[in-house]
Amino acid sequence: MRNASFPVAQIFRPNLCFVDKAGEQIVRNSPVLTSHADTRSFYPEPLGYRLKRLFLGKPYVSEQLRGERLNNPTALGVLAPDCISSSSYGAEQILTQLTPVIGLAAFSLLVPIMYVILGVLILVTLSYLDVIGAYSVMGGSYIVTRDNFGPKTAQITAVALLIDYIVTVAVQCSAGTAALTSAFPSLLPYTLTITVCVILLQIYANLRGIKEAGAFFAFPTYFFATMMTITIVVGFYKHFAGTLPILPVPSHELLVGGQLGTGGHGFLYGVAFITLLRAYANGGSSLTGLEAISDAVSGFRRPEARNARKVMVVMALLLSFLLVGTTMLATWTHALPYEAGSPTVVSQEVGAVFGAQGFGHAVFLMVQIATVLILYTGGNTAFNGFPFLANFVAIDKYLPRQLTKRGHRLAFSTGIIWLGASALALVIIFDARVNALISLYAIGVFTAFTMAGFGMARRHYRRRGKAWRLGMTVSGLSGFTCLVVALIFGVVKFGEGAWVVVVAAPFMIAGLLYLNRQYVREEEAFGASGGSSALATSHNRIVIFVDQYDLATERALAYCNSLNPYSVRAIHFDIDPAVTRELEARWGRKGTASAAIPLEVMECEDRRVDRAALEVVSDMVRDPKVFAMVILPRRGFRSRIQRLLHDRTADTIATAVVNVPRTAATIVPYRMAPVHHDRITPDTTDTLSDSITRGGVREETHFAADDKLEARANEIGAVDIGALKLRENAQIAGRVKSVTVERAESGQTFTCQIADASGSIKLVFQGRSAIPGVERGVRLLIKGTVTSFHREAVILNPEYEIVGGVGGDEE
Repeated sequence: MRNASFPVAQIFRPNLCFVDKAGEQIVRNSPVLTSHADTRSFYPEPLGYRLKRLFLGKPYVSEQLRGERLNNPTALGVLAPDCISSSSYGAEQILTQLTPVIGLAAFSLLVPIMYVILGVLILVTLSYLDVIGAYSVMGGSYIVTRDNFGPKTAQITAVALLIDYIVTVAVQCSAGTAALTSAFPSLLPYTLTITVCVILLQIYANLRGIKEAGAFFAFPTYFFATMMTITIVVGFYKHFAGTLPILPVPSHELLVGGQLGTGGHGFLYGVAFITLLRAYANGGSSLTGLEAISDAVSGFRRPEARNARKVMVVMALLLSFLLVGTTMLATWTHALPYEAGSPTVVSQEVGAVFGAQGFGHAVFLMVQIATVLILYTGGNTAFNGFPFLANFVAIDKYLPRQLTKRGHRLAFSTGIIWLGASALALVIIFDARVNALISLYAIGVFTAFTMAGFGMARRHYRRRGKAWRLGMTVSGLSGFTCLVVALIFGVVKFGEGAWVVVVAAPFMIAGLLYLNRQYVREEEAFGASGGSSALATSHNRIVIFVDQYDLATERALAYCNSLNPYSVRAIHFDIDPAVTRELEARWGRKGTASAAIPLEVMECEDRRVDRAALEVVSDMVRDPKVFAMVILPRRGFRSRIQRLLHDRTADTIATAVVNVPRTAATIVPYRMAPVHHDRITPDTTDTLSDSITRGGVREETHFAADDKLEARANEIGAVDIGALKLRENAQIAGRVKSVTVERAESGQTFTCQIADASGSIKLVFQGRSAIPGVERGVRLLIKGTVTSFHREAVILNPEYEIVGGVGGDEE
């Protein structure tokens, strides 16, 4: 804490206090100057917002983005599910390609293929350790590619990762359901329904703003790793003890492809080279999720890079152990993949190790539950990666800017919905079958691995720092190897569904580049006029379009008279003669705003009011020295039913006329009170005084700094800001909402607005351009005398104490 002894920035002296005449008027009429307006009295929360709050909960504030950094054990649990969970289907995906061709001989090739995949794992891990050391910001492969090859080339990585995230949700959730149905076979007919419901639940949970960090998301990783380790250790023990059973071969119709092949002779047992490549490509899906650590380096505790590297190594070692263990158990037990995807190979291994009766069945259920949890959690990790990646790409102007906006609970809601909808489409199209979805998998992630490897190699070559040749060699080799894997996957799996990714990716890249060109043209168009934005007009002309004479029209006419324009035209389009005659009869009565403005009735033969208004305004600004302001009265309604009873002519006209150069449109609304006893009556408060009901209480989110501020405020007897009165010497406590530096010939003035739940007031520090430690979000104790300047309550040169920083951090 700083300034705990209440140091004085500039001592306030009463003889320097200045109260203008406007302030005197305020103090006579309303002693409460600083209380919040009660916005609910004239604009209740819309139905849509109330429903959003009901389903998503209380909104989060931006200050809550300052989350706690992850320690290494938590980071492993939170970031590893996508990667670790792939060990539950890695061996199975290799077998799906081999068993229909060479039958049980596939188990002889399973281990060598897995060791080749582990070699790729080592290269990719080394490459990403290099990435982590060089880039401590979120973004991973995309940031590496953008930094070393430029933003346009980076869109290749962006599309690859976006596709990978979508397929990750579909594959992981489908695999989780397969594990669930393996434990409870009666659920097999509901596979698609369960998977769809899980994805919908993930969409809802992420829209609510669930956090990536925490024991809740770390638990499935450690639970799964523990249960699988027990299974592997016990399985290895039983194998070497000679008690691990070999599973019986089920009916061939139930297996993948509806058949079990027969092994041939030779080194590859008669398997075609293309089939071997398919098996290798399928097994490569085990490496998805390795990039998760590099995407979240900034979330680690300091030193970030060192801790992230440690977690990366542990994750790679754990994945290697699980892949080798499940592969060896599959080889020893002869667990075969089923066409339906259930029971899974891993579930058969667990059943063989622990048995199907008594305690063994209980352990089997625990392993399956752990597998279900980590697979579903692995699918959920994409809901963190996809929105952030889309946000980075949108910031670079290659995706719509809506993807940069945080929603009700600080999540990138648009990105979450895009991801969820796309994953649902895949799951429905492929009937939640992992064997079918896997053909779409890995192309995206291996493309990203390729770009990251080549990007780091280029970085080493350009910078030529310490051990740059080694770094360039390792990263380049990793990039080349991953490129080969991606090409193999794209070629051998093309006919099985990979064509969707291969064909769609170029169109997606072209779409991103097109969006970027649109944004660039827009910036060039608006930026070109930046130096000549001042208007060269000398005459302002006002036109008000009226339909009937009511309180809304009267209010708009009064507003026109207050503008002191060069000329005012009131125009009515004669569409209904009866309405026109009534308007003419009421126009110009003494004591009304229309008395000083003549009514101009104009024909509108085709009844296109917006087009007629457009033509009138266009003619008004034929002279380049003329600027036109269009005033449009409009009735305002609180009830949606009331709005349905009226058209939106004012909005239609405004949409049309704003396209005219040197023209502005202003809608002047007049509110109506709610319906009571079948009567619609004007809001008499607005009619008589236009006063705003005060005493509103603003909802606030409390942090540790707020608790500290409240304790200090109670110690000194601080009063609510909303209860302040003019010339009162008071002590208040609040949060800085805004800061401004005003520069003039007479000097500089630093001002800030401080607020609590009851009200707000401006603090003015004369002769200062900055106050050390005072910024938006800082909690302050203030002591000074309330005065008024330009009808606004202020405290000049107050004493202040900084109690807490932004996000609860002490200053």
